Amino acid sequence: MMIKKILYIGFQYEYGIKNDGDGLNKKAWHDTFKALDYEVESIYFEDYEHSELQNVIINKAKEDHTDLIFFALQSNQIEFETLKTLKDNGFFTVNFFGDDGWRFDIWSYKYANFFSACLTTEKLKVDKYKEIGQKNIIYTQFASLEPINHVTGAEYKYDVSFIGGISHYRKWFIQRLLKKGIKVECFGTGWENGRVSYADMENIIQSSRINLNITNSVVYDIRYVLSNPKHAISLVRGLKNQSEIKARVFELTAQGGFTLSEYVPFLEDYFSIGKEISCYTNFDEAEAMIMYYLKKDDERESIKEFGIKKALEHHLYKHRIKEFMLELNKIKVGM
Repeated sequence: MMIKKILYIGFQYEYGIKNDGDGLNKKAWHDTFKALDYEVESIYFEDYEHSELQNVIINKAKEDHTDLIFFALQSNQIEFETLKTLKDNGFFTVNFFGDDGWRFDIWSYKYANFFSACLTTEKLKVDKYKEIGQKNIIYTQFASLEPINHVTGAEYKYDVSFIGGISHYRKWFIQRLLKKGIKVECFGTGWENGRVSYADMENIIQSSRINLNITNSVVYDIRYVLSNPKHAISLVRGLKNQSEIKARVFELTAQGGFTLSEYVPFLEDYFSIGKEISCYTNFDEAEAMIMYYLKKDDERESIKEFGIKKALEHHLYKHRIKEFMLELNKIKVGM
């Protein structure tokens, strides 16, 4: 039977903090499932104590006779026994694993075989899932929400902007650009401007000539490592030792911006680099490319428009869901 009825289980709010509003996972998956006319019920982690949550999930699944239980786990919210009970009782369970580049070997592998199928955004980990016995593994990717107010030809307020939480490396990167005479307006947790809403983020993107996408993983630039003893320590202890494709690169393009992103493996599977987005591999390249694209208006605007077109036609969450639901239906029928 084709999947029609979905039980969504995850956080409602960003990291469970109500004041931060509905979380990206909730908007990306729960809300988009509904927009695509699936019948969706939800259980949110914030609404229950840990032990109560386990019983609520099992009871709700049995009562509703759901076709798919879709999890968006972010840590150990669900007990292995709960997942085993659901699977043993014939429920079709799936989890979206979004940080497998650095979490597979310390977290994801523990959960993988408790699900009927798994979604991963890390191409290099697909075979790892198969090696541990999870054959129903689907490679998918992050994406962007639908733009709220797509505007062409918006007036530029910023030459360069960055949206994302502060980190030691990002702070060093931005300060070094400033020393080179390049001012970057930063938004997100830890920066002076603070967090911004999704609507505000869209306005910032469209009002920026260049939108930076800077890594939040371990960085080996010797200038950064030697600039502070803490950076050397973080290099040794850091868990995020591999850069990954994340949602931001799709959001920057879909919401109307020219994107200059750190290159990460397989990004070319989603965008034509140099035609739809531009990429750098180190600080010096980033500096040079910022200066270049601030002067080359026609080239920058052409890349921007091609990037917008690609993102709106291929890289929204509705596209991801349509793609992986075809695969999930095949798996479910074959079980």
